[in-house]
Amino acid sequence: MNVNKRASRRSSKTDLQRVDSHVVDDGEYAELPELTEEMLSRGVIKKGGRPISPNPRKLISLRLPADVIARWRATGPGWQTRMAERLRKVP
Repeated sequence: MNVNKRASRRSSKTDLQRVDSHVVDDGEYAELPELTEEMLSRGVIKKGGRPISPNPRKLISLRLPADVIARWRATGPGWQTRMAERLRKVP
């Protein structure tokens, strides 16, 4: 992954000044339907994010020698997961 390369920014094709300067008048509210209990009951709330893990990880503090950490880090991305798998096998 090239960290020095900047991400391209997408430009909005919306005229934001015109949108910001628009003032809503009473006639525009007449176009909106009245909210009913039936309409509100059909609404669904979807929570985003990751699903809850059945086996969540716990945060602990563990002091290890610097050379041990360096050796694990040298194995590349995912080294903490591999370390956890190895520790799981220890009786």
